Amino acid sequence: MKTKVAILGSTGSIGQHLLEIIKKDKKNFQILFLSADKNHKLLIKQAKLFNVKNIIITNYKSYLKLKKNNKLKHIKIFNNFNDFDKIIKKKIDYVMSAIVGINGLLPTLNIIKYTKTIAIANKESLICGWKFIKKELEKCNTLFIPIDSEHFSIWYSLDDKNHHNIEKIFLTASGGPFLKLPLNNFKNITFNQALNHPNWSMGKKISVDSATMMNKVFEIIEAKNIFNLKYSNLSILVHEDSYAHAIIKFKDGITKIVLHDTNMTIPIFNSIYFGSNKILSTNKIDIKKLNTLNFQKIDIKKFPITKILKKMPEKFSLFETIVVSLNDTLVSLFLNKKISFDSISKLFLKFIKDKEFNKYKQIEPNKVEDITSLHNYVRIKIESIKI
Repeated sequence: MKTKVAILGSTGSIGQHLLEIIKKDKKNFQILFLSADKNHKLLIKQAKLFNVKNIIITNYKSYLKLKKNNKLKHIKIFNNFNDFDKIIKKKIDYVMSAIVGINGLLPTLNIIKYTKTIAIANKESLICGWKFIKKELEKCNTLFIPIDSEHFSIWYSLDDKNHHNIEKIFLTASGGPFLKLPLNNFKNITFNQALNHPNWSMGKKISVDSATMMNKVFEIIEAKNIFNLKYSNLSILVHEDSYAHAIIKFKDGITKIVLHDTNMTIPIFNSIYFGSNKILSTNKIDIKKLNTLNFQKIDIKKFPITKILKKMPEKFSLFETIVVSLNDTLVSLFLNKKISFDSISKLFLKFIKDKEFNKYKQIEPNKVEDITSLHNYVRIKIESIKI
């Protein structure tokens, strides 16, 4: 019997990685639907290649273009995520949630009841909406697999016996393109330099987040939520090669270091084939890298944005949404060449002190709309300020 699959965000980096894996084993998979925002050309190309009968394209202009194409009559085209029940008649085997940004939260939450397993690469769901995601996972008895390499490494290493035995987890960070750049040169960083990650091939937004180290801040918050830890149980270590992804110290004295190549195929492959004996051909253990793991503490002067971790509330709140939304807006301004790279961290640390923003440390979201409306409010407020 074929494994039934759906992909939220199939035209992005994670979605494309997953389709490459499925392509090598097409006879054993049936893709019920693919989704994208604007990239309708690639979406149609994917749908034809994998014989997909349903697609969701959320950008209305792109949707209209596809609807006018008479050659696509054999494909059902939807414009939003309210039509899951028209596509999925009973629980499918696997969903990949790989939509970038806060827009991925609601569809991620809503599709949980339609699948036995959900692999989530959407950071915003796990940071801002974990309360709702966790509740829905438990209610629907759906298996959750995190796809970030660090969280997947931790998840893969744990079982029921040692899950509650964690003393400390270290997430590793490559340091991005500016690890060795002198601090006095940060003001001259160019657009292309910020997007040129030395180890990973990623989208523009996450590349910038990696360069500022905000991506690692997000991953600490995710790990706190996913593994039910306190911030004091989590730390960041710089590891330039990105060969070690996590270090887990247990209360019984045992420490695990989880290693794998800088290849997102590994967590994605293991998520879709979880529970099977499918073998992935990978590189041999790199002895040279093992002998030079070289972990370091973060240089706070170079990566000041990481200081926000000391101000995060332990209790789940809307402040996580403030952090995500403020950073998203500033990175967007940088990508649109309206602010400099070094301004991202400076402005973030300036705006995050706002009394209005800090009051959300005491406010817990009661519904998803609390998160999405606050996200829009932060964006509008910051964009209205003359920077």
